[in-house]
Amino acid sequence: MNFKQQVPLLLREIQNKICGALENVDGNARFIKDIWTRTDLKGLPGGGGETRVLSEGAVFEKAGVNFSEVNGFLPEDFSAKLGCAREETPFFACGVSLVIHPRSPMIPTTHANWRYLEAGPFKWFGGGSDLTPYYLFEEDAKHFHSVLRQVCNEHDPTYYSRFKKWCDEYFFLPHRGESRGIGGIFFDYIGKDDGADLQKICAFVNDLGLAFNDQYIPIVKKRKGLPYSEEQRNFQLLRRGRYVEFNLLYDRGTQFGLQTGGRTESILMSLPSPVRWEYNYSPQAGTPEATLIEVLKTPREWV
Repeated sequence: MNFKQQVPLLLREIQNKICGALENVDGNARFIKDIWTRTDLKGLPGGGGETRVLSEGAVFEKAGVNFSEVNGFLPEDFSAKLGCAREETPFFACGVSLVIHPRSPMIPTTHANWRYLEAGPFKWFGGGSDLTPYYLFEEDAKHFHSVLRQVCNEHDPTYYSRFKKWCDEYFFLPHRGESRGIGGIFFDYIGKDDGADLQKICAFVNDLGLAFNDQYIPIVKKRKGLPYSEEQRNFQLLRRGRYVEFNLLYDRGTQFGLQTGGRTESILMSLPSPVRWEYNYSPQAGTPEATLIEVLKTPREWV
């Protein structure tokens, strides 16, 4: 079985397990399923996917867990950015991407993505997951990173430190001078031109996807009953604005999807609702809000 056959099966199973766990912990809402197809830039059949969205739940205000398996041709400019020839290049891509926006500001938002791509002569894996708290509970950050480190160490003891640093650098908003959250791991182009064993990387990516529930669900269960104020809810909505800024300005997945004729509704599913911006906002020194922003300006080692 080649990767075009193997990886989509693994990713669909990951999607199923994560959706089941999220519905269970929410206890109220269920995912709606939207199966879609696309045409490529030449007007030919270009694959499709299954978008799953949970809205207005007891715990999750919005959660999306998307699977896609698409093919077609990359535009010349985008092909060159990926290291291929400056010409229309055939590609294949499949992945699971998720973003979870809880209702309570005591529960962190989280994002994850695991993907496999082929473009011209190149094949590679990418992915990762990260945590975006609104109010910092250090034990939650340590738990999230501990699970990631454990999975990484089972495959390569260098992975966690390498990919944690990559994550801190990637999920950074230069125009704000701060990180989007407290990090996790991130990697891309693994196997493209580094001699990595793609079968081993596939096993690593699969284990990361299957470990997601262990990373995140215990945090949700611990925090979902905590009370919060209207002021704390407003701070959550302000921080969601930073999330939107990163996704629209810097996120590679968003750019790849839009530049390859992807399905706009699925690509922008990750954006939260509601969200707000406030002119020249700055939290009062010494508050939990100020503490969070201080941490976001200087990445920390959590485990």
